[in-house]
Amino acid sequence: MNPKIIKTLEYEKILHKVAHHASTSLGKDAAEKLEPKGDFELVKLRLQATDEAVNVERLKGNAPFGGIRDIRASLHRARIGGMLNPTELLDISTTMFGTRRLKRFVLAVHDEYAIPMLKSQVELLTENKQLEDKINSCIDENAVVVDGASPELGRVRSELRSGESRVRERLEQMIRNSSVQKMLQDVLITIRNDRFVIPVKSEYRSSFGGMIHDQSASGATLYIEPDAIVQLNNKIRELKFKEEAEIEKILQALTALVAEQVELLVEDVNLLAELDFTFAKAGLARELKATMPRLNDRGFIKIKRGRHPLIAADSVVPLDLELGNDYSQIIVTGPNTGGKTVSLKTVGLLSLMAMSGLFVPAEEGTQLCVFDAIFADIGDEQSIEQNLSTFSSHMTNIISILRDMTPKSLVLLDELGAGTDPAEGSALAISILDYIHQIGCRIIATTHYSELKAYAYQKQGTINASMEFDIQTLSPTYRLLVGVPGRSNAFAIAERLGLSRRIIEHARAQVGEEDQRVESMIASLEENRLIAESERLAAEQLRKEAEAVRKSLEAQQQKFDEQRDKLLEKAERDAREAVLKARREADEVIAELRRMALEEAGGVKDHRLVEAKRRLDQATPELRSKQVRALKKRPEQIEAGDEVRVISLGQKGHVVELVGTTEANVQLGIMKMKVALSNLEKTGNAPQAKQPQKTATTVKRTRDDNVKMELDMRGMNMEEAMIEADRFLDESFLSNFGQVYLIHGKGTGVLRTGMQDYLRRHKHVKSYRMGNYNEGGAGVTVVELK
Repeated sequence: MNPKIIKTLEYEKILHKVAHHASTSLGKDAAEKLEPKGDFELVKLRLQATDEAVNVERLKGNAPFGGIRDIRASLHRARIGGMLNPTELLDISTTMFGTRRLKRFVLAVHDEYAIPMLKSQVELLTENKQLEDKINSCIDENAVVVDGASPELGRVRSELRSGESRVRERLEQMIRNSSVQKMLQDVLITIRNDRFVIPVKSEYRSSFGGMIHDQSASGATLYIEPDAIVQLNNKIRELKFKEEAEIEKILQALTALVAEQVELLVEDVNLLAELDFTFAKAGLARELKATMPRLNDRGFIKIKRGRHPLIAADSVVPLDLELGNDYSQIIVTGPNTGGKTVSLKTVGLLSLMAMSGLFVPAEEGTQLCVFDAIFADIGDEQSIEQNLSTFSSHMTNIISILRDMTPKSLVLLDELGAGTDPAEGSALAISILDYIHQIGCRIIATTHYSELKAYAYQKQGTINASMEFDIQTLSPTYRLLVGVPGRSNAFAIAERLGLSRRIIEHARAQVGEEDQRVESMIASLEENRLIAESERLAAEQLRKEAEAVRKSLEAQQQKFDEQRDKLLEKAERDAREAVLKARREADEVIAELRRMALEEAGGVKDHRLVEAKRRLDQATPELRSKQVRALKKRPEQIEAGDEVRVISLGQKGHVVELVGTTEANVQLGIMKMKVALSNLEKTGNAPQAKQPQKTATTVKRTRDDNVKMELDMRGMNMEEAMIEADRFLDESFLSNFGQVYLIHGKGTGVLRTGMQDYLRRHKHVKSYRMGNYNEGGAGVTVVELK
């Protein structure tokens, strides 16, 4: 990407924001080197990684990068044979620990929520626990080699501590002596040049034997090593040399172990840098409240309430813009300080962010293109040193852009044609726009020239836009209005500021009639737009209220369904228990009857049958009123001889005879009992049962003979138009119409664009096209049905 566009759009400030969210110097370094790419597949992978990191932060919070250091310099020294110091070795150990912890964190998240890209990256990280433990066993958390690093080091340090202890004992004996104390500046023991000394007053130098190692700044105190401890200090110094040699040997051994793993460690560090950078991008998305844009490589941009990421959230005005579908050029007109330049920079900067794999500060549904390059001529770059005027500076940049651009480039031009004669400047601007349009680039240009308003209206694939201006407050609103050319508002502003009406009227008389008509037309368009916007907001509010009511009803319905399911489950459970109890009672009665029949051989006495029947009646479960009503509604017509099942008992039998209209005598094995018809279920018919004949019903659908072949949608908003078009296309399809007409008018083109996007997805539509001259032109869409 051209460094000039990076500077012009302030892309490096975005990189600083990303680096601020990195947890390690590795991630900060990777963030500072981030560049936009024109490779569509690479950018998609970058965005996917950012999306996974955003989801990890949302589910589990920040990823653990504690302990990870930039150890690349230390690894290089180990590779070329240098010796690492304890601090470097400790950094390597903590980095390996941080690597292992990060790997386990990401894999644990993947078990709950799929993050395939991050998972594949952390799986490449090594876990050299053996090397980590070896370093930790030799070096403590303060980067000091411990006594247990080797047996020899432990022995030397033990002797060293004993020697130092003996020296201190001898010196303490000396300074406790009253004759010696009068010669001392302070009664203490100190160290100079790694040797134990005592502070002696300078006037007692001749009477205090020993070696002078230092003196105070005033010269009043001499730090003297007494003769009595010289040999002891020499022994301590010798032991320290041995200690240093043993420590060096230990460090050399540890460095050799690191050198064996240096290639794997370098790969780990690079992966850690990429992972930290990925999570830094997620941090920026959280800060900006950004969303993941949908990418394409066909030059289409659709920004929904996009915000410039470098402007404070409480003052930025969201941008809505679409480019690359029905039109490839946008000509933005309007007064200065209206926000035209900010709009250009917002489009360019959001595109660069998306091409870098970053989320963009815009609403869901925003689409951005992966361009092969973005070019911009923004701002006044006149150079005194190069003797370039404003116009020359702009032309130099534009010439460079025209030379390097391709059909897959995005071009942003600010104040096109400015800085020279208006007539020549506007003609040159139109010629440049025509050339860029022929190449096929996507272009957004700002200008003050009124001639370009007519150019944008007449040129196919080009549309006007303007920055909204509030006449009442004499201030811009910084909102971009696509489809409406800008007005100068000079007369209105002058009048509001108090300029004489006579002067203003005279000025108006100097303006051509054609220009006045254009300004009147623009004013009318803006008024209609404000009305439509007000109605849209009201409709949106109603939609939100209806959505809230719908959600409330759905919640109530869900609650009702849950309660109903619980009640039904309880009722079924109670019914099963009642039936099981009744079956057990019935089985006991039947078993007892069989036993009595066997015992009495000649038949069962009547009083015993009556008692058994009473027990069976008592065994019938008492169902709830709703269950009883359901039993009474059995539609089967039961007759004598039918095979039936007694519902309450679960026993099968046959009907002997009907008793009145509500009961029947049923034979159950050796027992005959009277049962209510509502408690019987027919399982088999009586002989000669007739089967009812079935009749078929056919439905014939007819169409309305008054269906028309055209639908006039002028005056409708987009939602109303889609509803009417859906009904109209269904009726036309049923009427076997091959071709119909949708009349939407020319207007700003919003309704036309929306309807054509809707037709692209409709199931009955085979194709569609703009109307011919004799069919209504751009105000009509001709639809061919399947």
